[in-house]
Amino acid sequence: MWSRPRLPRPRTLAGQFLALQAVLLLLVVAVTSVVSFRQSDADFRDSRGARLRASAENLASTQPVQVGVGNGSQQRALTFYAQQRQDDTGATAVHLVGPGDSIVVSTDPTRVGDEIDLGPGVSDGRAWTGDLDDRGQRAIAAEVPIIGIQRGVDAGEVVGAVVVTERYPSLAERLRQTLPDLLSFLAVGLTLGLVGAWLLARLIKRRTRGLEPAEIADLADQREALLTSLREGVLAVNESGTVTLLSESARALLDLPPDSQGRLLADLDLPLRVLELLIGDDDVHDAVAVVGGRVLVLNSNRVVQNGRPAGTVTTLRDRTELLALQSQLSARESVTETLRAQTHEFANQLHTISGLLELEEYDEAGRLIGTLTRRRAAISDFVLERVEDPAVAAMLVAKTSLAAERRVELALSPDSRLPRLAPDLSADLGTVLGNLVDNAVDAAAGADAARVDVRLTSDGGDAVVQVADSGPGVPGERIDDIFERGFSTKPSDASGRGVGLALVQVVCERRGGSVSVHNDDGAVFTARLPMTEDHG
Repeated sequence: MWSRPRLPRPRTLAGQFLALQAVLLLLVVAVTSVVSFRQSDADFRDSRGARLRASAENLASTQPVQVGVGNGSQQRALTFYAQQRQDDTGATAVHLVGPGDSIVVSTDPTRVGDEIDLGPGVSDGRAWTGDLDDRGQRAIAAEVPIIGIQRGVDAGEVVGAVVVTERYPSLAERLRQTLPDLLSFLAVGLTLGLVGAWLLARLIKRRTRGLEPAEIADLADQREALLTSLREGVLAVNESGTVTLLSESARALLDLPPDSQGRLLADLDLPLRVLELLIGDDDVHDAVAVVGGRVLVLNSNRVVQNGRPAGTVTTLRDRTELLALQSQLSARESVTETLRAQTHEFANQLHTISGLLELEEYDEAGRLIGTLTRRRAAISDFVLERVEDPAVAAMLVAKTSLAAERRVELALSPDSRLPRLAPDLSADLGTVLGNLVDNAVDAAAGADAARVDVRLTSDGGDAVVQVADSGPGVPGERIDDIFERGFSTKPSDASGRGVGLALVQVVCERRGGSVSVHNDDGAVFTARLPMTEDHG
């Protein structure tokens, strides 16, 4: 059978740390060796240079050397003295240099007759110690001038020089000397590195839940792929309020800059209510917030690690399009309800007229028809005299019939004045007015003398909608967050509530307007929409 080839097993964390420790230790040993070799050169130069110079000075001051080098005699004696100096100092070679800077006597017979470059000042009577090239090998040399004392030579005249050389130890010799110490150092270092790598690996694996580096990398890749594929935004905040995780979709929904991750949440430009939801002490379920003209649904959960709070993880969903769709459905439902209410009203009126006709009360039937006609015309005329926009006027007339069926009186303020509007503004104003009226009718229904007052005006280039109801009003503690949280006076049901007021705020903000609420014998909502075309 064919078998799948086995992939090489990734190196463990401890193994990687041990390899790193070994590499670092070898580098340290290499650097230490270089420094040690340089230091040994300096020590060799200082210690051996002084001894070679003392030996050269002793030989240069010997009378047979001063006489023999000066007149070129006593070769055997000079060789004996040179050999004796070499034996005493352990030098590599001892040379006696005569006139012309050529070697006349040497412990190395092959060097006799060679010329040698004397160091600076030796020809003038000064001693010199330093490095020179001895047939391709580096050596330290001590050169001392020889002062001649034979007849015919002026006192103090330099007749030659004593040169004592010693070659530096070779690399192999130095390694033989230092290798035991280096091996001991390396063994101790590797042992300590092995123990340290093992302890460090245990510590890191304990902090990383026992995961190896390859597994951590896989988790990071999976997390990145997961966050990228999610349409919902994900935002994580630690206990200190720092953003530790921010998906691209969450950054776009909250309109945050690209460098937001790693910054304090309080330093970001977010609405106060959103900040409270993100860093609050309680879990948040399906909270509605308006950010930059978008309606977002937030769910936030506290994260507990080892029994201690570690921060929060919040998911965000964009509900703006859903709200727009729900607004359209609500508008269709409102039209349906209005038609149903009018059908019910007309059916009752027709039944009454039909009964009067059967009773042959023709005059009474005529008076009833005239009364109904005048009442309907009065309502339409009253609205049309004050509201020139036909779409808004038609909505008010329809809402009046719908409110009447629920025993709520819907009245337009006599001082209302609204001109004909542009089509897009008319549609937006209709959305705002319809939602506010529906909300007010729901709040006032069932109360004694239920009433909803509507006032439509234009003020300073703004279309102003004011809707007041005789209901219980908005709870004082929720006035500040009524729109952000999608507050509703309607009871919850399967269709979901609290979207109407949020949609009102979205429409107003998109046009550069605003909406507010206060209590005055009931809730009073005021919305302002600019009538210009420079809205966002």
